[in-house]
Amino acid sequence: MTDIRTVAVIGAGTMGHGIAQVAAQAGCTVRLADAQAGAAERALGRVRVNLDGAVERGKLDPAARDAVLGRLQPCADARAAAEGADAVIEAVPERLDLKQALFRELEDVVDEAAILATNTSSLSIGAIAAGARRPGRVIGMHFFNPVHLMKLVEVVVHAGVAAATTDRVLALGRAMDKDPIVVQDSPGFASSRLGLALGLEAMRMLENGVASAEDIDKAMALGYNHPMGPLRLTDLVGLDVRLAIAEYLHGALGSPVFEPPGILRRLVGEGKLGKKAGQGFYAWADT
Repeated sequence: MTDIRTVAVIGAGTMGHGIAQVAAQAGCTVRLADAQAGAAERALGRVRVNLDGAVERGKLDPAARDAVLGRLQPCADARAAAEGADAVIEAVPERLDLKQALFRELEDVVDEAAILATNTSSLSIGAIAAGARRPGRVIGMHFFNPVHLMKLVEVVVHAGVAAATTDRVLALGRAMDKDPIVVQDSPGFASSRLGLALGLEAMRMLENGVASAEDIDKAMALGYNHPMGPLRLTDLVGLDVRLAIAEYLHGALGSPVFEPPGILRRLVGEGKLGKKAGQGFYAWADT
């Protein structure tokens, strides 16, 4: 059970629409906002597609789908979405200044008990919290793509987080049918650090002609029982996103493990960003 009944999701992109969906499925009223005009409405359309698919597969009945959709509300802006919310979950681009500014603004419209959660996959939660007047209510809530299917959520805690904040976010994660883990605020947390190390090494192997992208991925899928290989996963995440995280971790940790390979920089420079661009390590015909 969770005491969080109204959730504002700021950012209606790949992660934001999925977060909105699982929050609504948890029984919360969800307000979704994005700086881009029409983005929230398009995101709700993607949620409907996900839910319709669940109905077709017999995982959800039509009445439950309609109830979830009825709890989702597009909002004109972040302030309107956050007003009166019990929790704000931001899924805006990976820029520290942007996330700090957003939380500073929204502190003016939420009450003292409201939680401010960030879906950042690598930025310091403590640094994001440092821009807030009440840093104890700022916490990391790192979801995984596709959010409506992936069971993990990393709850990332910094030195100044309140114990009550952590407890409430763990309860919210479980209400969303996730299996949360608690991770200390460290560059890359647990999942991004481990996953990126594997992905970057796969890129170096491809660059050095060790094997094809398909065979490198097959090695991990069949040899280690991964649901998909690291290069295909990179295409889904976005090569630009992975490059930004690699540059951040390389600077933060000083380890050559996280130095971005030349092939990654080249593909990003060519606009081959993965599935969203139609081309990455693979060609995607359905974009």
